[in-house]
Amino acid sequence: MMSLHKMLPLALVLLVLAACNKDDYTPVPTGFSPKLVITIQDQFETPPSRVSVFFKVENQDGDPVAGLTEENFTIYEKGRNDDQERLLSVEEAARRISDNSQVFQNRAILLLDLSGSVLNTNLPELKDAANKFIDKVIIPNHSATTVGIWWFDGRDALHQLIDFTDNAQALHSAISGIDTDISTDNSTDLFGAIIKSTQLAESKLLETELQDILGAVSIVTFTDGTDQAARYARADAYKSVDNAPDGVKFYTIGLGSEIDETVLKRIGKTSFVYADDTDALTAKFEEIANLITDEANAYYLFEYCTPKRDGSGLNELHIEAKQGEAKGRKITSFDATGFSADCDL
Repeated sequence: MMSLHKMLPLALVLLVLAACNKDDYTPVPTGFSPKLVITIQDQFETPPSRVSVFFKVENQDGDPVAGLTEENFTIYEKGRNDDQERLLSVEEAARRISDNSQVFQNRAILLLDLSGSVLNTNLPELKDAANKFIDKVIIPNHSATTVGIWWFDGRDALHQLIDFTDNAQALHSAISGIDTDISTDNSTDLFGAIIKSTQLAESKLLETELQDILGAVSIVTFTDGTDQAARYARADAYKSVDNAPDGVKFYTIGLGSEIDETVLKRIGKTSFVYADDTDALTAKFEEIANLITDEANAYYLFEYCTPKRDGSGLNELHIEAKQGEAKGRKITSFDATGFSADCDL
């Protein structure tokens, strides 16, 4: 008669064996509702074994999630010999968050109302606020973000103060050079400025696409009043904003009692802030700067050295992000053809 221990159910035997196998599968956690959303923008493989995935992380409300590090991400692979996902430890697969400037370019257009009311009343405060904006948005050694400054008055033109650059000192110098003689038309062509700046943003997006680089452009409009020039219809300005690509974000900063809050919210569809007086202006510029910085830094270039080698074919890759109690996961795949050894990160 067969002894009891020889009649153990197969499942129990496998469980006992698994407990002794250091290379056993670690199942992907289940049962939680995703509170982080990972959206893959691009991915590529580089011999001898590097897998690179460029993605954006947002919360369930669509807000960008910035500041994540390698420790916030867990990766799993599922190859042709795997029955389920296998956790990859750091010892098995070195990984890093890389500088995303090689695949991503973020631009910010600072669009300043330099009509008569601003130049004659609020210019020093505006210059100080604009400088604080630059200090928040331009992060040293983070070349993915550049800022350009344009301005408008009553003329039918968008005036360039300084082209896109990540040189904070050059931007500060340009702002310092603004004086009361810069404008020759005290009126305000706000709607024309919105239309022209949107065209500028769209052209910059196309420029990055032609370079096989992903891009985003933020338009930050400051004004202390309403459109007075009436060169362009309000409906056309709204249409320009509404028809812009998803990669163009619109922010507006209003100052004082003469603004039309309804209009500024409409053309600042991403975010609108309002300052009662010049004492609050710097804080509002910094508030928008933080939003732009978070948006730019929610894009991650995650790279790791896979243990898969040539001949393993197409493999599943599961990327899990965690921030506090919030989690999210994305499943993609990569081709290990030509992979032969560990890579350098």
